[in-house]
Amino acid sequence: MAADSPAKADGPERAFTPADLFKLDGATDPQISPDGSKIAYVRSSGDIMTDRDVPSIWLVDAASGAQRPLVTGPGAHVSPRWSPDGKRLAYVSSDGKGAPQLHVLWLASGANVKVTELPDSPGAIAWSPDGTRIAYTMRVPGEPMKLGSQPADKPEGAKWADPLQVIDRVTYRFDGAGYLPAGFDHIFVVSAEGGAPRQVTFGKFDDGGPLSWSPDGRRIVFNANRHADWQRDINNSEVYSVDLASGAVTALTSRQGPDGGARLSPDGKHIAYTGYDDVNRSYENFDLYVMNADGSGVRLLTPKLDRSIDRLAWAGNGAIYVQYDDHGETKVARVSLDGSMKTVAEGLTAGTHFDRPYTGGSFSVSAKGKVAYTKGSTREPADLWVGGKKLTDLNGTWIDAKAMAPVRKLPVTAPDGRAIDAWLVTPPGLKPGQRVPLILEIHGGPNAAYGPSFSTDDQLYAAHGYAVLYTNPRGSTSYGEEFANLIDRAYPGTDYDDLMAAVDAAIADGVADPDNLFVTGGSGGGVLTAWIVGKTDRFKAAAAQKPVINWISEALTMDATPFTSRYWFDKKPWEDPMSYWKRSPLSLAGNVKTPTLVVVGSKDYRTPDSESEQYYAALQIRGVPTAMVKVPDASHGGIAARPSQAAAKASAVLAWFDKYRTEAKKPPLVSD
Repeated sequence: MAADSPAKADGPERAFTPADLFKLDGATDPQISPDGSKIAYVRSSGDIMTDRDVPSIWLVDAASGAQRPLVTGPGAHVSPRWSPDGKRLAYVSSDGKGAPQLHVLWLASGANVKVTELPDSPGAIAWSPDGTRIAYTMRVPGEPMKLGSQPADKPEGAKWADPLQVIDRVTYRFDGAGYLPAGFDHIFVVSAEGGAPRQVTFGKFDDGGPLSWSPDGRRIVFNANRHADWQRDINNSEVYSVDLASGAVTALTSRQGPDGGARLSPDGKHIAYTGYDDVNRSYENFDLYVMNADGSGVRLLTPKLDRSIDRLAWAGNGAIYVQYDDHGETKVARVSLDGSMKTVAEGLTAGTHFDRPYTGGSFSVSAKGKVAYTKGSTREPADLWVGGKKLTDLNGTWIDAKAMAPVRKLPVTAPDGRAIDAWLVTPPGLKPGQRVPLILEIHGGPNAAYGPSFSTDDQLYAAHGYAVLYTNPRGSTSYGEEFANLIDRAYPGTDYDDLMAAVDAAIADGVADPDNLFVTGGSGGGVLTAWIVGKTDRFKAAAAQKPVINWISEALTMDATPFTSRYWFDKKPWEDPMSYWKRSPLSLAGNVKTPTLVVVGSKDYRTPDSESEQYYAALQIRGVPTAMVKVPDASHGGIAARPSQAAAKASAVLAWFDKYRTEAKKPPLVSD
């Protein structure tokens, strides 16, 4: 038992419970007005009736913190974007029935106009500098390949099978989107007062945002992969400019590698963008570059920053604000055109997808450099912050009454002497010196990072009496290219040693019961979970969530099929099958004795459910205790998107572990 004195039966529930997932609110996509006086943001709220996180748009006064709802009600309301004069707000709204549409709201009067009637959702919204037009991206339907036809003599009223589905694209399905319909994403421009939109770009390519207007409103800068072999050379995007009058598209970058995120400076003289030289390593930092508006004079602005730039925004013509991760923490920095750099915000966290403590968050910056951003803690999701000041308290009224699990940094040294970041989550009310069962929870990627952020999985595990250990082993991002590439062509590998060292540290710390160790993780963490139980029997039970089990089958069935064989291996599967097999957890299935649960979404197209089914079948054939949990209609990225499923998945993992822990299985009650 983690707590010594239980809550009274007739008092409030102090423990964090699965039902609490419906109470969580988070701040996302903060958009500060041009003058810095107001912030529009998306508030994500759990809805127990629809079992979804429902986004709405709120407005906050930057000085007082007073806030009011702007766009709420049934459906989803997202992507608020300020007009250049700060008097209007464009956003995308859906009533949950038809396609999302572009709207414009006048702040002073409250007048609201739906400016489009589109067949599909608009994205990458961007106002023209004079505020008269709005650019966006949208899929333009196309005709799929046709081969043959059904018989022509179908009787009237007959119910025949659907026509054949003919697939001819390399990437024909994508996680979260399903099987891709025929067509391509292109750029459109519409009057800010409504009317017929005009398509600006064409061709058999996908054009993407962000969209950035030139000051005279004659050009839009965007990002795309318009090379002849774009379907197979998937990481070779460029920065382009389209002339709105003629439709002429000009490539402004040309190297082998992904260039994107491009934004013009307010005076139109420079373009800031991110990218890297692609040499087929498993990981590269996205560096920050600036060039002249015509593509000349390219300069790397951050040669000494061994971190990856995630987002960028101009403030005036002399400074670029960037977001990046450093040692498991998300930061915002101001970068001058001479390359000098100053941190302006730290501790950013995401306001959605609360199940695991990944790094993340978002920011925007006013014309004079005031920064709005999302920031939370290990005990609650992200709120809205401006310049170091917290403006909202979205969960405080109820979460402050909860006994949330404390999280602290745990020093870990790998066998080769490297320092490994790790965090230990302990059950509320745990006494000094008291040992409890430990769950090693491993992040995905593997090129990703955890940090000191809120996690519903960790809180639920801790409320149930388990300590939770999460780490950033080698291969994790936010520690530089060299650290991330220690597993290049060697994953899984020595990251296993880092994880075992972290478990040893948790035992030495006095919290982890060495006779009650458990392991789980999702995606890349699922790979490592299956790898671990093939290497050691020290864990009582395991739960491999959405794992890759066989690298050959994964490489040929995942959504972006050109990726694995190019960036994680030197040769194609049929050229060197043994290299794939040696790094596949399935190759170690003959060693597994640990009872292992397998968890996957039924519509996972990143690590398809066939991977989990292979492992489940192998363990069943061998007689290893196993079960398989499928989350209905869930994608890889959306396996915990619906609160009820997120809670049920965590509950299933706990129930599996409870079967094999050797001390009392009754969940502890928290104390004051």
